[in-house]
Amino acid sequence: MFIGHWAPALAVASRRRTPGLGTLFIAAQLVDWAFFALLLTGAEKMRFTPGVSVMNPMDLYHMPYTHSLLGAALFAAGFAVLISLATRDRTAGIIAGAVVLSHWLLDLLVHVPDLTIAGSPPKIGLGLWNHPAVEMPLELGITFGALWLYVRARRPSPVRIAVLAAILAALQGFNWFGPVDPVVTAGTSVLAFIAYGAATVAAWWMGKSAQGASRLV
Repeated sequence: MFIGHWAPALAVASRRRTPGLGTLFIAAQLVDWAFFALLLTGAEKMRFTPGVSVMNPMDLYHMPYTHSLLGAALFAAGFAVLISLATRDRTAGIIAGAVVLSHWLLDLLVHVPDLTIAGSPPKIGLGLWNHPAVEMPLELGITFGALWLYVRARRPSPVRIAVLAAILAALQGFNWFGPVDPVVTAGTSVLAFIAYGAATVAAWWMGKSAQGASRLV
């Protein structure tokens, strides 16, 4: 799951009294922001192993802090508190925290067994990455379906909608069909940060043009 992680952010942002869309985009990928940061330090690890799944060569063999259910829940709770304090709105904090936690639940659908409950085996994952005919339309469907919900409810600028949609489509296309590096380097994390950052800035920009745009962070 890649751009599909932003589907919950778009879906909940179609409602009132939510944090801003840029904040929700950060929430949706917060555990991956943290994973690629920890990858730089060696605290979490991955390698490229062609064939580890049909669709994704990333062998995510050690990520106990970000991709355990316990770890994701702690990130969710921390982010919820942060947003609650920043906005003085407990509801906004709960929504933001729920979007953070949605990341692990969506990963559970697609990952081959590399997720954990509390950082130690058994490792779990339903493995839709081994079934492209299911995973690919699912990912596109939930993402652009959620974008449609947001657009219908909030009526942002058509130009800004097109920019975000194009960025999401390009990122997913590169993820599916782009070249694969043979080894993990610092550039692996930098590329991830650029991708997440580009989508987040585009979402924030679109959200600023929406009717009833959130005044929360």
